[in-house]
Amino acid sequence: MTDAVQTPPSVALPYIIGVRFMRVSKMYHFDASDFVEVRPGDKVVVETTRGRQLGEVVQRIPPEKVAPPPGGYKRILGPATARDLAMESHWKAKETAAMIDCRARSFALELDGIKIVKAEFSYDGSRLTFLWAGPDDENARVDLKSLREDMQAAFAQQLVTFRQIGPRDVAKIVGGLGACGLENRCCSMFLTEFSPVSIKMAKEQGISLNPEEITGICGRLRCCLVYEYEQYVEARKQLPKRNKIVITPKGVAKVLDANPLKATVYVRLQDSDDDRMYEFHKDELQPRDELEALQNKAADPCDRHENGGCDCGKADRPRRK
Repeated sequence: MTDAVQTPPSVALPYIIGVRFMRVSKMYHFDASDFVEVRPGDKVVVETTRGRQLGEVVQRIPPEKVAPPPGGYKRILGPATARDLAMESHWKAKETAAMIDCRARSFALELDGIKIVKAEFSYDGSRLTFLWAGPDDENARVDLKSLREDMQAAFAQQLVTFRQIGPRDVAKIVGGLGACGLENRCCSMFLTEFSPVSIKMAKEQGISLNPEEITGICGRLRCCLVYEYEQYVEARKQLPKRNKIVITPKGVAKVLDANPLKATVYVRLQDSDDDRMYEFHKDELQPRDELEALQNKAADPCDRHENGGCDCGKADRPRRK
């Protein structure tokens, strides 16, 4: 008798969840295989580089959809208990007072170049982190040693740390009206991460480069310049470029500008006394250089038939010089 083929035991896939520590913030992945009962909306306790934190489960992540980090996913410590939630509420209520104390001490030490933006207690009160923004001059050096020592003495029961944040993060935390007049800033309302923004994005969309129109409250280029950039790039690929000569229903013209979202271009007629600017849809245009190339090709004699077998009508045409 032949040995029976043994099938390898099935390996259970890990139960990966996405956790956020603030309402609008980056999502982090954790392994919740030991607590498969947790669902989106539940609070869980996890171990992070900043100690134990309380986060909210926002979604379940299929294991095959994300690449595990080196060393694998960190496991959650368990669902938050009623005691954990009560402690979180207790320490969160003390954050404003801690921030005010730190601002006052910073002013006493004449650290005018920095701004204490927020104070954050860990859910169990074991850590206190002050978020601060540096001066506008990026090359300026700030010595926080005295402030750190004073705040550690004032909050002896906590491990006090300082974390510098950028101007976009400051705007996200402070909130308020957007530069466009929106009731809430995009970064505070739904942006979980900041994307790189460049002047090229404004140029591609035909937006005025006036700093007042493209700069946000944070003093950096507006995040919304990213929203439609790719659509403009793809739309412009379908349109003739500026200064290109095209054939229009009214004759030969030069492209002055384009409206990517309407798939139209603005042109001015060549060799004409008509100085008006016309708008044509891309389907009404023919690039002159491409049209001339097609006409020249059509004028050439046939070179696809040999030994007099040509029956396409081009065999007797003289070859162009």
